[in-house]
Amino acid sequence: MLPHVPYRQWTLSFPHRVRWVLLKDAGLLSDVLTVFLRAVFALQRRRAQRQGLRGGQVGAVSFIQFFGSALQVTPHFHSLVPDGVFVPREGGVRFEALTPPTQGEVERLLRVVRHRVLRLLDKRGTLPAQGPEDALLAYQAHSLQQRLRWTEVDVRPPPSKQPRCAFLEGFSLHANTHLHANDKQGLERLCRYGARGALALERLSRAEDGRIAYRMKRPLPNGTTHLLFTGLELLRRVASLVPPPRTNLIRFHGVFAPGARVRPFLVSAAAAPGEEEAPASDAAARAMCRKRQRARRLDGAGLLGKRFAVDVFSCPRCGGRRRVLAYLTQGSVIRRILRHLHLPEQPPPQAPARGPAQQALWE
Repeated sequence: MLPHVPYRQWTLSFPHRVRWVLLKDAGLLSDVLTVFLRAVFALQRRRAQRQGLRGGQVGAVSFIQFFGSALQVTPHFHSLVPDGVFVPREGGVRFEALTPPTQGEVERLLRVVRHRVLRLLDKRGTLPAQGPEDALLAYQAHSLQQRLRWTEVDVRPPPSKQPRCAFLEGFSLHANTHLHANDKQGLERLCRYGARGALALERLSRAEDGRIAYRMKRPLPNGTTHLLFTGLELLRRVASLVPPPRTNLIRFHGVFAPGARVRPFLVSAAAAPGEEEAPASDAAARAMCRKRQRARRLDGAGLLGKRFAVDVFSCPRCGGRRRVLAYLTQGSVIRRILRHLHLPEQPPPQAPARGPAQQALWE
């Protein structure tokens, strides 16, 4: 879906007291993301106006992550933003690249985001944060704090100065990751990084004392390279990384939003060169987008093959191909066929529900 244009990744993380609030309220997390992207989009439009571009539209694809490389709870945002603006024109849109943001612009943007986020949290009455209320929140609080008390503000010294990176009172903003328009592999790698899972299985190993060792992405300041867990401790840590229910971890904003008027043009621009010609009108672009969506739909056999690697149309005896003769929906016809094949007509009885395994310990 992403058109072939340059991209810049904007990564925003928060101090400990704000992280705890965002963990407890998924709706507030969405509002904070909106505050952040509005500030980024405003910066993009101002930079476009300085280049003489009026009416430019912007967009972003945001990945919400609740974990860090050391299996700690740390909600933060990875927003993939085109490094330019889309200018509407007759029969389509035109992309205009922008100059990279300066260090001063990134620092000013972080000051604006910090002020607006704290003002939003204060308006909602969520600061100071309250303590854990159930077992899952207690696990998250323990994973969030590690060696700090969960009520403390992050007072660690800021990392070494990097270009287009800013740090302010626990808030951090990184905007130095840039991709060229032709770097398709880099764009895919960056999207996979944003949508990755919390636990990397290749980093797990068995320590000499029998515990489970997890190799971190980078060593701690004291030189520690692995985290050691018992089985129960690892389950508690992984349980704390589960995102809130009914929370979309990938969000589309601006021109990439589902209802954006220019989205059909961007989808057509994301096609491979020579695959299809660009539509001549807005109606043609929408029709082409609907055609692509219909073509991507899979039937039940295709979904089973994609999910479980099972080809239901392949005969296990002769290796030939099966074909669908008819779809049977009448119960009487189905029962007659089952009787002819000497198969049971009634489904097997369901086993009674069982309680949790831990319940046997208390009986």
